[in-house]
Amino acid sequence: MNLFENRIAIIVTKHGKEEVIKPLLENALSVKCYVSNDFNTDVFGTFSGEINRNDDSLTTLRKKCLAAMDYYKVDLAIASEGSFGPHPTAFFAPADDELVILIDKKNNLEIIGRHLSVETYFAAKEVSDSSSFKDFLNQIQFPSHKVILKNTEKNWKKIHKGAQNEEEVYAIFQEMLFKYASVYVETDMRAMYNPTRMMVIKQAVENLIQKVGLCCPICQTPGFSAARSVAGLPCQSCNSPTKSILYNVLQCQKCNHQENKYFPRNLKYEDPTFCDNCNP
Repeated sequence: MNLFENRIAIIVTKHGKEEVIKPLLENALSVKCYVSNDFNTDVFGTFSGEINRNDDSLTTLRKKCLAAMDYYKVDLAIASEGSFGPHPTAFFAPADDELVILIDKKNNLEIIGRHLSVETYFAAKEVSDSSSFKDFLNQIQFPSHKVILKNTEKNWKKIHKGAQNEEEVYAIFQEMLFKYASVYVETDMRAMYNPTRMMVIKQAVENLIQKVGLCCPICQTPGFSAARSVAGLPCQSCNSPTKSILYNVLQCQKCNHQENKYFPRNLKYEDPTFCDNCNP
């Protein structure tokens, strides 16, 4: 049962994400994708801080998708939202957590894909000399990944984005350094300026497509996936329950049929490293 065949779907983006989203969706779901070119997604928050994102990623994602659907008068849309910071378990590593949502008003469905990756050049620091600035540019892989320059991290008065080459970016840096004595620099995480992030978005879309292919065994509705997770995977050493997932509760959005899927990571025991009893 293909609920999406030959339907129009809006890709809600102004940052070039259709590059990876459109071919995947059109091939897997047989939809006809169009891009929301004249819809300003930045009103829901920007990475560079001009507009704060007031909600969590998922809430922002829903609001963005639903607003675009109302704007274009369509009943099928997809949008993505990323967040960046320390990995939830490997705190020493920066991570890119990408969510992708498919909302189908016609069938009252909401399917979410996700990919969490440590493959990211997300970084930020204050620099006060050309040598440190050069090191930072090398760290984030400039010019394939762009950079944002501010006079300070918060409450900044000056910001530059979109510099395309070293000559341009060094001229901007020297001008700001002369005026402010130091410059706060950060990776530009907008998708069209960050190919590594674009690949993580692609993986999140692939996860979403995988979930679309999981149909309820009772009513065949797509998206029969984890509604919640239950911790308690036993420790391999002491057999105590850990905080790791023991099973996912799969639930149908239509008929509410549920099934428990044990050992979603294909592990029946957790490493003692992650056991509060063995490694408090």
